[in-house]
This record gives sequence, C-alpha cells and structure tokens, in this order.
Amino acid sequence: MSGVGLRVVLDQPEIPGNTGNIIRLAALTGFALHIAGPTRFEFSDARLRRAGLDYHDLAVMTEHSHLEAAYQHLGITAAARAGDSPARRVFAFTGEGTAAHTDIRYRPGDTLLFGRESTGLDAPVKQDPRVTATVRIPMLPGRRSLNLANSVAVAVYEAWRQLDFRS
Repeated sequence: MSGVGLRVVLDQPEIPGNTGNIIRLAALTGFALHIAGPTRFEFSDARLRRAGLDYHDLAVMTEHSHLEAAYQHLGITAAARAGDSPARRVFAFTGEGTAAHTDIRYRPGDTLLFGRESTGLDAPVKQDPRVTATVRIPMLPGRRSLNLANSVAVAVYEAWRQLDFRS
C-alpha cells in the first residue's frame, strides 16, 4: 500500500492537465493512483507532463485498460458498506452523492473513485454493489461540478487529515 494507505481511481479521465495535476498530488501526498481507461489522451501528452511537472517519477501510478481491471488489481471483489471492517471500501464521488465527503470516516485501504470530467461516473458504476457509498463535495445550489483535480484534492486532503496526515 502507498504512503497514506489511500487509493484513488480515475475512471476514463479526459483532460490531460487534470490528470497531470492529480499525478503531482499523488506524489506529494502518497496515495496510489489508478487510471482506468480508455483515456482521451496519451500518457506522453505534453499537457499531462507539464501539469505534473517533475513529479511523475515520485507518484505511485498504475494504468488499467478499464475500471473492472482496476477493481481486480485492487482486490475489490465484494460489497463493503460504510461501517464494515474490510479494507476494500470504495467511495464513488458524484454530485448526487448521499453522504458529504466530511461524513465518511476514512481508513487506510479505502478507494476514492472519480469519473470523467464531462459526465462523471456512469450510473452502473455508481450502482455497483462494490461501491460502499456515493459521496458528494458540498457546493452552492445550482452549481454543476468542481474541476476533477480540485475534487480529488479536496477528498484526498480530508481523508488524509482524518488519518492524522500519517505517511
């Protein structure tokens, strides 16, 4: 497991700059980043490299052909409810989440799942029984969504704060 014991999964990210910023965040905070394809960019994209600066080699990052491959790699095979003890909990971040990101009691081994910039997570992904809970980051009414990199940063720092910033 990575430094903070958290895993972030990006499902089909579309914007290389966002993914580059998230790679940099992974390097600075120690979470393991898993990118499930297909992506709309190549990992050699200059915008991705520029946004990640020189942190790419410091991040723990794994590419997967699709979300199911990421789940298999992470050992996410069965449902775990928010209060369950297994370390394989999955929190799907969505504007329609039932719990605020600050209401979750994060633990090492938790997976934070984020969708595409344009459409978020598909309905079947949010309804998958392996998803422990759907989670929202509060915003003012009538606003659509935060930027993906900002959403990941908000979620990761809240989870890491709850873990007392342990590495």
